[in-house]
Amino acid sequence: MKVHRFIKIIIILLVPYCILGQSKNVSKVGTTAAAFLEIPVGASAVGLGGAFVSVANDASALYWNVGGISTLGKYGFQLAHMDWIADTKFNFAGLVIPLGDFGTLGFSFTSLTMADMMVRTVEKPEGTGEFFSAADIAIGLSYARNLSDRFSIGFTAKYVQEKIWHMVAEGWAIDAGTLFKTDILGGMIIGASISNFGTTMKLQGRDTRYFIRVDETKQGSNDRIPTNIELNSWDMPLLFRIGVSTNAIQDDTYRFTVAIDAIHPNNDYPNLNVGAEFGFMDFFILRGGYNALFLKDAEGGLSFGIGVNSKMLFSETIVQFDYAYRDFGRLQNVHMFSVEFKF
Repeated sequence: MKVHRFIKIIIILLVPYCILGQSKNVSKVGTTAAAFLEIPVGASAVGLGGAFVSVANDASALYWNVGGISTLGKYGFQLAHMDWIADTKFNFAGLVIPLGDFGTLGFSFTSLTMADMMVRTVEKPEGTGEFFSAADIAIGLSYARNLSDRFSIGFTAKYVQEKIWHMVAEGWAIDAGTLFKTDILGGMIIGASISNFGTTMKLQGRDTRYFIRVDETKQGSNDRIPTNIELNSWDMPLLFRIGVSTNAIQDDTYRFTVAIDAIHPNNDYPNLNVGAEFGFMDFFILRGGYNALFLKDAEGGLSFGIGVNSKMLFSETIVQFDYAYRDFGRLQNVHMFSVEFKF
């Protein structure tokens, strides 16, 4: 059967890659900046367990594999929201604009925000009367093109900013992705992407400034000499993904898609994401998946989701509603909602 052959190919190609990759003793967890760039985008992808690099069939491809936006063939606009861990809010907006033979343009905006918190000090543990907040944003401009009827490639240039109180870190990064449709196993698709290849980031601002006395042994020496705490620069979370997907079952009524991704980050061990999707007449969709297989010390991993497609009255515009749930073990489970307009 097609499914059995697909599973055998995956086991031979990808599973040894992840197992051998974890033989290293150091995972480098917590050694990169802009961790919000690793938060998954789009309820359809989250429901599939993050196995989306070769699927990339909606505007969230701007995050997973920018090469996929040139295969959409329509304008696409997606909004996604998720209450993330520790009472933070994650939002994504993506716009895909096909330009015929010229290619396809894309624009994306990602943010992670939190509510204001009270400033507390040792002298004033109940608060100083001031409040602070933290926020992260990424703004991307993408371009993709079909080089043939089977192969597409795309690139994204993005500005990344992290801010906490009076401190800001800024950087620039590039994403690149490709899709290749084969003629085996019913048109198996191979996808690959590299994300967040860019500059280092370093917090700068007045919160590192304080005053010292030059010589504590001498009376009358100036005790208001300004100085700054020296901070280090940190790389962004570089991610390399490669994956495959295929429609194991497909006819006019039913579709069953299976997908698997191998992920190699620069701040953790390699791991796998797997997922499956069942569609009924491309109207109602059920999804399930598992994140971070073979990842040491991973929390949770199970995910599932549903989707509904419908046409707007008196219009050819398709509206896609998606919901996804992801288990994070001892941490807070998350729920993502997204809506996409295709026209």
